[in-house]
Amino acid sequence: MLEVQNVCKRFGDLQVLKDVNLSVDKGDVVAVLGPSGSGKTTLLRCVNFLETADSGTMVFDGERFDLHAASRMDIARLRRKTAFVFQNYNLFLNKTALQNVTEGLTVARKMPKEQAIDIGRKMLEKVGLSDRAGHYPSQLSGGQQQRVAIARALATDPEIILFDEPTSALDPELIGEVLAVMRQLARDGMTMLVVTHELSFARGVSNKVIFMEDGAVVEAADSKAFFEHPKEERTRAFLRTIDRRVDAQEA
Repeated sequence: MLEVQNVCKRFGDLQVLKDVNLSVDKGDVVAVLGPSGSGKTTLLRCVNFLETADSGTMVFDGERFDLHAASRMDIARLRRKTAFVFQNYNLFLNKTALQNVTEGLTVARKMPKEQAIDIGRKMLEKVGLSDRAGHYPSQLSGGQQQRVAIARALATDPEIILFDEPTSALDPELIGEVLAVMRQLARDGMTMLVVTHELSFARGVSNKVIFMEDGAVVEAADSKAFFEHPKEERTRAFLRTIDRRVDAQEA
């Protein structure tokens, strides 16, 4: 469904992506893990053309895209099949939850307002927020705002959703409600590429894991093999560090 090949990206003298490759099949939930600064978010942004890669190609639904030189028409066509969930929600503060969900449908896709509202209400119900349709972002918790953002993504009926650290801006007690929605999406068969630091989600929900460091893929494997029998010493060291942090928090 999605294959990314030889992606490179440099910011000044810093090379943040070094010939990165990944593949996502229909129905996959792929977790992208790694320490801060490893290039995870930049990779995700290049895949959706929020950043322009210096080089690399992407094949999506059988169509090849040049990640450095794609036309505006190519990018628009790709984005009609994908959705992006940001770590900081990116909601319109002057619009209600329902209006945030319907805005892209009526403005970008020229959908009749009544149809957009019907879809918007169904998507808010799907993420457990049907009773918050008339609330503004300032009246919602961080977890509720992120669920509105997920409803907005679902409203466009994407073939894949890209999540950029969807819980990193949330207080610890609000993380669970967002992960619960994502778990349900996985059960429903939604294809997802998720940059995350939530190892419980990666271990329990994803079926593939990619571990990155210093702009390169260190290891890629199915989730069970990744967590139970990692091949690379750097991967094992990363998992040991995370496990120690979890133990310290639980102590």
